Amino acid sequence: MVVVKEYRVVLPVSVEEYQVGQLYSVAEASKNETGGGEGIEVLKNEPYEKDGEKGQYTHKIYHLKSKVPGYVKLIAPEGALVFHEKAWNAYPYCRTIVTNEYMKDDFMIKIETWHKPDMGTIENVHCLDEQSWRNVHVVPIDIANNEEVASGDYKPEEDPALFHSAKTDRGPLGPEWKNDIKKTDCPYMCAYKLVTVKFKWWGLQTKVENFIHRQEQRIFTNFHRQLFCWIDKWVGLTMEDIRRMEDETQKELEELRKTGPVRGTSAAYEQ
Repeated sequence: MVVVKEYRVVLPVSVEEYQVGQLYSVAEASKNETGGGEGIEVLKNEPYEKDGEKGQYTHKIYHLKSKVPGYVKLIAPEGALVFHEKAWNAYPYCRTIVTNEYMKDDFMIKIETWHKPDMGTIENVHCLDEQSWRNVHVVPIDIANNEEVASGDYKPEEDPALFHSAKTDRGPLGPEWKNDIKKTDCPYMCAYKLVTVKFKWWGLQTKVENFIHRQEQRIFTNFHRQLFCWIDKWVGLTMEDIRRMEDETQKELEELRKTGPVRGTSAAYEQ
């Protein structure tokens, strides 16, 4: 049985702002995850249109040899720790599929995201059937709660409880920030991330599926803390600015993977 969880990330930005902020932050975070022969390789980043759905398609390869549990590395052959991520960004809906050529149908991570202008109060936003929804565990993520951040991941400059935006006058985010912003004209939204993990490997299935979900929660938490604390860098950028930045980042990632030390935590960063 696959493990399915829905992570709900509330942010003090609008749905429209988030589209740019997410893409900017994905590009920046990718550079922080790449080096020493590992990290992210971008194969495709292009518009797509299929069955009435339009958006941006990306295909990336994640080279993660040092970023998987030791017990997996012991039994996985060389070259097996390479993962393909294909993402269809039809914002405000996004779908990402992560696969592994060695494990084929025995491994998959699927991330489906709806971005809605609310405080994370919609139940079953992905419209699952009743039985499937009953088996989904909902996990709220508070970007201002430092107790949700691993000590090794904490950076004062990426702490929403300390950060104040000069351009938007948002932050710092106090313990009751979600209630406080509803009393102001500050925009807000929620990213509803439905994550399905399938890992069929005798003796390791539950252990690895739980590990992957812990990593996804860690990535979602750290990434969205960064996104908010980087707001003065991306607010006001256009989609043309973002596409130009992505082209530059793709070239930079190629160089970074060949040089420097292994960096970051790496995991699927949804487009």
